[in-house]
Amino acid sequence: MRGTRRTRLCLAGVLAASTLIATPAARAAERTDGHLTDLVNPFIGSQNEGNTFPGAAVPFGMVQLSPDTGHSTGYDYTQHTVRGFSLVHLSGVGCRIGGDLPVLPTTGEVTQTDYAKYAAGFSHADEEASPGYYRVGLDSGIRAELTASRRTGVQRFTFPATDKANVLLNARQSLHKPVGSTVEILDDHTVRTAITGHGFCRDTGPYTVYTITRFSRPFTAYGTWNSATVTPGARTGGGGAYVRFDATRDRTVEATTALSYVDARGAAVNLRAEGGRSFDAVRDRAREAWERRLATVRVEGGDPILRRTFYSSLYRSFLAPNIGSDADGRYTGWDRRVHRAERFTYYQNWSLWDTYRTQAQLLALLAPREARDMALSVVKVDEDGGWLPKWGYGPVETNTMSGDPVTPFLTTAYQMGLLKGFEERAYRALRKNADGVPPTGYPGIGREANAEYIAHGFAPYDKSHPLAKMGDSDYHHGASVTLEYALADAVLAQMARGLGHTHDAARYAARAQNYRTVFDPSTGFFRARDAAGAFTGSADPARGIGFHEGTAWQYQWLVPQDLPGMIGLIGGERAANDRLDSFFAYDRLLADPGRTAREVWVHGDAYNYYNADKYNPMNEPDLIAPYTYLATGQPWKTTDVVHAALTLFTDGPAGMTGNDDLGTMSAWNVLSSIGLFPIQPGYDTWGLSTPVFDRVDLTLDRRFWPGGRLTVTAPGTSASDRYVQAVRADGTPHTRTYLTTDALRSTRSLAFTVGPRPSEWGTSPQAAPPVLK
Repeated sequence: MRGTRRTRLCLAGVLAASTLIATPAARAAERTDGHLTDLVNPFIGSQNEGNTFPGAAVPFGMVQLSPDTGHSTGYDYTQHTVRGFSLVHLSGVGCRIGGDLPVLPTTGEVTQTDYAKYAAGFSHADEEASPGYYRVGLDSGIRAELTASRRTGVQRFTFPATDKANVLLNARQSLHKPVGSTVEILDDHTVRTAITGHGFCRDTGPYTVYTITRFSRPFTAYGTWNSATVTPGARTGGGGAYVRFDATRDRTVEATTALSYVDARGAAVNLRAEGGRSFDAVRDRAREAWERRLATVRVEGGDPILRRTFYSSLYRSFLAPNIGSDADGRYTGWDRRVHRAERFTYYQNWSLWDTYRTQAQLLALLAPREARDMALSVVKVDEDGGWLPKWGYGPVETNTMSGDPVTPFLTTAYQMGLLKGFEERAYRALRKNADGVPPTGYPGIGREANAEYIAHGFAPYDKSHPLAKMGDSDYHHGASVTLEYALADAVLAQMARGLGHTHDAARYAARAQNYRTVFDPSTGFFRARDAAGAFTGSADPARGIGFHEGTAWQYQWLVPQDLPGMIGLIGGERAANDRLDSFFAYDRLLADPGRTAREVWVHGDAYNYYNADKYNPMNEPDLIAPYTYLATGQPWKTTDVVHAALTLFTDGPAGMTGNDDLGTMSAWNVLSSIGLFPIQPGYDTWGLSTPVFDRVDLTLDRRFWPGGRLTVTAPGTSASDRYVQAVRADGTPHTRTYLTTDALRSTRSLAFTVGPRPSEWGTSPQAAPPVLK
C-alpha cells in the first residue's frame, strides 16, 4: 500500500494543475489595502439559479431592499424589467418568499395596479451595485437608488421634470402568496401597510409584515386601490397606494421604510430609531458597516478575479440569518405571541439543512457575537413554541428539507464556546428533539421518522406516506434521513459527554452507528429500506431512491463521525480511494480541473440532483466529500479536488455554484480558500488543505478567541506549487490533517510550505481526523 501511494504521489505531481491560483507574475498589487467593498460584486449568483440579490442590505439586517424582475425569488440577471423594489429577500434560496411591499416610481396617470403590467424596463449598462447600495436607470427616465440600515430601507428617486411624479406602493403583490393586506395614508408624508402572506416551497402558516414609509417631502396627491380599481384621494385600501410629487423643480424624492414582524407600533419604533437620516448618510453608514465586517479577513496574493470572488463570497456569508427583533427588543415568537429579547438580539430565517455544514462555523469564527445570539434565538424558538426549528422563515416553520439539521447547528455553537451559561437550556431542547416527535397540533415535523429510527435503527422509505403537515417528509427520504439522524446523534453524544450526561452520551453514540443499517453489502453502497426492513429501489447507487437531493454516491461520504467505519464497510482504504477517484473523475481532473468541474461534476441545472455517480458541487449533500481524502492517507487529493471546485466561483452573474442557500456555498468558498474547513460539522474538527492565498490575516473577537488574530500563510502557492510539504502551527511542526477548535483557539500562525509535488505530509494513519465515539 505504501509503495502504491508513493507511485501515485510522483504521478500526480507531474500532471496539469488548476489555474485557480495566480502565478507569481500575476501578484502585482496583491495586497487588499483600500476599500474592500470595492472588491465585492453583488451581481454574482444572480443568474443560473444562484438566486442571490444585488440590492442593499447591512450585515444580518432585517431589510434586504432589492429589485424584483419577475423571478420567483426576486432578481434574475437575464430579465430586463423591474416590477418593484421590495424590502425582504433571502440570498440564494430555492423557493419564493418575501418580496414584501414592492415600490416603483412612475410618471403620469396611475391606471395599472398589477406590477407585471406597470413594470419598468432597464439596461445593465445603467445599473450598479456595491455592499449597501444599488442604483438603476429606468427606461422611464427615472433613476432609482437603494440603501439600508438594520431595520429600514431607504430609496431615492430622481424624476424627469414633471408634476406627476408617482411612487407606487403595492401591498397586495409580493414573492410569497398574499393572504391579505391593508394600506393607509396617514398624512402628507406617511404611508402604513400590513401585509400577510405565506408560501416558500409549499404553504406555511401565515405571517404578517408591518411597514411604515416616511417621505422626505409632502406629496401633492394620493390614492389607493383595491384589485384593479384606483381611487384618487382615498386614504385606505387593500391593494396598494400611490403618492404624487411635483418634480418640475425639485426632482428628487427620498423615502424611508421601516419594517416589523411584530406590529405597526414596532415599525414606528424602528423608524424613530433608525430613520431621519439622509440617503447619503445611510449609504455611508452601510458601506462603513460592510468595510468593518470584510476587514476581519485580509488576504495577500491571488489575481484580481480570485480576490473579487473571495470577498464577494465573504459578503454573502454575512447576509443571513436576519434580525427579527425590533429596536425595543420585541419579536414575534413561534407561538405567535410577542416576546422581548433581553440582552441579546433575536434572529430569524434558518436554512439549517444547508448552513450547518459551512456557514455556521464561519460565523462562529468571524462573527461570534452575532453567532451566539443566533444560537440563543434558535433555543428561544424551542422555548417559545415548543420545539426546535428545521427550516424557519420569520416566525413560521416551513419543514423544508429533511433529517435533523438543528442538532449540528447548535452543537457547533456549543463546541465553539458560544453557549456559555446556556448549555443546559440548549441541551434540553436538543434532547427533546432527538428523542421525540412534535405533536400533531404543532406545525413542525422535527425528526418525523424518529419512532422507527429509534426502534429499528433506520428511517423507513415510504413514498406513499401522507404529508401530515406542510413541507417535506422524512419518510420520503429514508436513506439520507438515517444518515442525517446518525450524524446528529454523533455530535449530540459529544455535547452530552461534555456536559456530564454520560448515559445520554453512550445512548447517542450507539445510535450514531445507525448509518450501518442502511448499508447494503450486496451493492457496497447505502440504500433505502422499506417499513419491513427490506432494501428497496434500484440497486444502481446512481439511481436509487430515498435520498434527498442526491444519490447514494453523493451521500456515501456523509459519515464524518466515523469515516474509518464507513471505509471498512466498502472494503478498506484502497477501495475507498478508488471509489473517491471515480467519484471525482480524478484522472480527468488532473488533466483539466476546470473543465472536469464544469462538464463532469456539473451535469445540469442547479436542481438536477439525481441519476449521477459524480460529485455535485452545486448542492449540499456532498460538500464535505472532497475532504474525505484526509482520512484515507491521500490528503494531496483533497487539495486537487477543492481547488478544482473553487474554479466554479467566478466574478460574473453566473459565478455561483448552485443556490447560495443563505451563504452556505459562499462560506464553502471562503473556508476552502483559507485552507480551514469544518470536516465534522457539529463538532470541533477543522480539516487542512492548501490555501489559495499567500497570506490570510483573520482578526478575531478576543472575547471568544483570546489571541485575537490568526495568520495563515502559504508563500508561493500557485497552480504549479499547490501541494502541502509541511505545516507549522506557531512554529511547531504539525503533522495531522486537522486542527481542533481548542488548538485553533490557541494558535496565532498556521504556516503551510507548498511545492510542485505531493509529499508524505498527512499520509500516516495517525494524521487522519478522529472518530467520534
